[in-house]
Amino acid sequence: MKISIITACYNNESTIKKCLDSVAQQEGDIEHILIDGLSTDRTVEIIKNYKHVAFFSSEKDEGIYDALNKGLNAATGDIIGFLHSDDVFYSNNTIAQIEQYFLDDDSLDAIYGDIEFVDDQGKILRFYSSKKFNKNDFSRGRMPAHTSFFAKKKVYEEFKFKLGYEIAADFDHLLRVFHSGKYNIDYKPITTTSMLTGGASTKNIQSRITINKEIAAINNNMIKSTN
Repeated sequence: MKISIITACYNNESTIKKCLDSVAQQEGDIEHILIDGLSTDRTVEIIKNYKHVAFFSSEKDEGIYDALNKGLNAATGDIIGFLHSDDVFYSNNTIAQIEQYFLDDDSLDAIYGDIEFVDDQGKILRFYSSKKFNKNDFSRGRMPAHTSFFAKKKVYEEFKFKLGYEIAADFDHLLRVFHSGKYNIDYKPITTTSMLTGGASTKNIQSRITINKEIAAINNNMIKSTN
């Protein structure tokens, strides 16, 4: 079973090495796809030193969700997941565990789990559990951690990221997948990712205002589409 891991990056020379090392240390048939937005620092130079990278492009894009869509178009794996350029997998056997879930139950179309937020020294600041999540939580602005979501390729062939949102396109994406009712999606008790705080959705008060406005708009659009 091939698993595609998509990483979008832009001027991440301080963190990209840890991300790349994390994928390189995983076991299994892994396709690591790097989509760079024309970095002007040493990001591209660092990436080119890693032989495990299966696909790499560096070109101007329309933001992170455009880059992730480019990664989806390039992915050839049976299962697809995302690892952001500031983040690392929780352990060296994370991907092997995820693969085993799908091997044990062929009816599964997607799984999601838990993540932890860490500072730049690796200290755990917060644990984000998706255990009690149900799809009605979207209306309350809550979602499973997107980086803990791994799905079969057919899910991403139908649902890609909308480019009209600055921060919350991952929320919109998962909402549409869950509410389609087409797929067998299950929570698994696995911590998949250590996420560095200070990303697009957590870096400051303005980012929280933006994401809350976008989530409200997404939910309103969903209500209108179902009426």
